[in-house]
Amino acid sequence: MYLFSTNDFRFVPRPYAIGCWAFGMCCFLLGWNQALPEKSSARNYIDRHIESVAGERQLSLVPEADRNVLIRRLSFDLTGLPPDPEWYRYPARPNGTIESLVDTLIASPHFGERLASMWLNVARYAEDQAHQVGNNVEHFYPNAFRYRQWVVDAFNADLPFDRFVKLQLAADRYSFARDEDLPALGFLGLGPKYYQRGRLDVMADEWEDQVDTVTRGFLGLTVACARCHDHKYDPISTEDYHALAGIFASVELVNVPYEKSKTKSEQDKEAKQQNTIHIVRDAKIRNLNVFIRGDVERPGPAIPRRFLSLFYEGTPPPFSEGSGRRELAEAIASPDNPLTAKVFVNRIWQMLIGQGLVRTASNFGALGEIPSHPELLEELAARFKAQGWSTKKLVREIVLSAAYRRSSEPHAAGDDLDPDNRYLWRMNRRRLPVEMWRDSLLSVTGNLDRQGGRSLELNDPANRRRTLYGRVSRLKLNTLLAHYDYPDPNIHSGGRTSTTTPLQKLYLLNNPFVAEQAQDFARRLQQETADDLERIRKAYRYLYFRMPAEEEERLGLEFLLADQSDSSHWDRYAQTLLISNEAFYLD
Repeated sequence: MYLFSTNDFRFVPRPYAIGCWAFGMCCFLLGWNQALPEKSSARNYIDRHIESVAGERQLSLVPEADRNVLIRRLSFDLTGLPPDPEWYRYPARPNGTIESLVDTLIASPHFGERLASMWLNVARYAEDQAHQVGNNVEHFYPNAFRYRQWVVDAFNADLPFDRFVKLQLAADRYSFARDEDLPALGFLGLGPKYYQRGRLDVMADEWEDQVDTVTRGFLGLTVACARCHDHKYDPISTEDYHALAGIFASVELVNVPYEKSKTKSEQDKEAKQQNTIHIVRDAKIRNLNVFIRGDVERPGPAIPRRFLSLFYEGTPPPFSEGSGRRELAEAIASPDNPLTAKVFVNRIWQMLIGQGLVRTASNFGALGEIPSHPELLEELAARFKAQGWSTKKLVREIVLSAAYRRSSEPHAAGDDLDPDNRYLWRMNRRRLPVEMWRDSLLSVTGNLDRQGGRSLELNDPANRRRTLYGRVSRLKLNTLLAHYDYPDPNIHSGGRTSTTTPLQKLYLLNNPFVAEQAQDFARRLQQETADDLERIRKAYRYLYFRMPAEEEERLGLEFLLADQSDSSHWDRYAQTLLISNEAFYLD
């Protein structure tokens, strides 16, 4: 068996790797961390690792961020929404500690929505297909929202991540799964479908998508690269690929009735794009032949369904329980698997810090980047498993660290030594994902509808729900999402890119939704106070969670007083604030 090394992520023989892991776990359990220097700013083990590396590289760490900057950061990172304006004086309130605020935010139902917005990109969530012939919607997913809601609920309930994995791969094969867990199978069941699905070459494309989504999503391995030949860089053979593909060749994507209380006739009727869920179930069990050079017309030897050989000494044992989905889930979610926990904690780190300890979040192989802090990644993963695979505990540890709480303000010495902030001497300034920005507009205007449920079109003027609950199309991605770097829902995504184009601002300047929110924001400010200066101050507190500088107050008043006969001047001022750079960025 081969594993990724804890220190340099090269493959090493199993006995040595297991010995290193066992020794590290003993040190962890005994609290032996004297090798890491204690520093006055260190709040937990995370900081001791980061400060040790920073010291080696002679990097000076910046101080903690302003309290209100930190509160705004926490609110967006943990709920995806701007902070309550009443929190502006939060430190002065009874029990107004950052720790108590973090606990409040993690307990919020919006926590699950925030985590789901990250995970749905990993799962390439969508509600239709990239191709449509005429009005044929046979392969669309009108009830995809049920998988989305399951994900939200799972994160809110702090479902242990190992069970989170198992239910998405094989909820129908576990005795502990409830009927309410069946929508979890949408992880596989909402994948791309192609026309002429009876053709072997078309089915092979669908199997590749499933192999790719599962292995990159849970393991950080690009196994689909071995479809046509052995992987060029990682120890993954084409036999390994076809062993996994055989699992998915033994299942079918189906729509099944969801409400068990219905009569059989009602269920049969609803099973035809009404009250159904889109899942997978075992079909005819088969082992695939290797398709030589990826050509389905050139079959090679049949490969038993099994897990990847890089995790074993010799040939892995074959799967024998139905399609093998449950056995696959057990192998991925095993505490002995060296990758699953690391890949997930790295995704959470990327979400909260702005870049992963491994910046190639879905590729931990030879072509992926090595971790900036390998020992920290190792300890994060070990603690994550030791604490019951709890996402909430992991998030709490990260956001209460000094590393998370630092200012994002740069200094010349740090920029010279580490211009990319790879070693975290400051916090990263980040652009909000488009969902957070749209949600913040609805929140500050008082228009936000906090309900979930079925998806609504984002272009619908009546849609004031969170962006998470907007329809996601593979056929034609919503224009706002497309302009602001929402990932392609046809494929797994390991993270967001961030582009800046003139079209982005032009789109917002001429967007009816933005104009409407600007009018409502102006109306809210005008209703709350008659004084223009006080309105300006409220606007800055609602939007940016800070007070305006004197220059900002002066410029605002000059604009508003320039032509008081123009009734739209407050609308235009409000729109300027809503689409400003500061509204899009998190310090």
